[in-house]
Amino acid sequence: MRTPTQNTGTDWSGRLDGWVRRGFPATAWRRAAEVDAGVIGVLRRVAVPLLRVSLGLVFVWFGLLKVFEVSPVSELVASTVYWFDASWVVPALGVVEVFVGTCLLLGRLMRLTLLLFALQMVGTFLVLVVQPDIAFQRGNLLLLSVEGEFVVKNLVLLSAGMVVGSSVTPLRQRAP
Repeated sequence: MRTPTQNTGTDWSGRLDGWVRRGFPATAWRRAAEVDAGVIGVLRRVAVPLLRVSLGLVFVWFGLLKVFEVSPVSELVASTVYWFDASWVVPALGVVEVFVGTCLLLGRLMRLTLLLFALQMVGTFLVLVVQPDIAFQRGNLLLLSVEGEFVVKNLVLLSAGMVVGSSVTPLRQRAP
């Protein structure tokens, strides 16, 4: 009768144990662990700044499209916030987006920037409420239209902004 610790030849963990005891895989494993730790170290140093810069570029780019009135979403924005005059609300939103993007790129005024960022991101979800006929196909909340997908993907941008916000130095740790 076989016990759980016996190797029958088909137990891969037993074979791996034997290889590790002979030294080759242990060396390879250590090297892989070193590379893994190095990659994780680099990611910890650069991921949040790259995310901040990426968000900044997207906000400046999309904002400039609105300022120069060449944004493909201008009509969607104007018809969603129909209580404002479209001739100024879309360019004004563009100016705010350029400001947010510039601050993200420079890493300055982060509390104000992230507040405006969050308000703008949450505001995009108005499309789902104000214009469900445009956001969803045949009234089905699970069938997003192109516009609906455009809006819902902002959950990722909002989450990215939260990650950037998590890297801001708390006020109590800052020197007066």
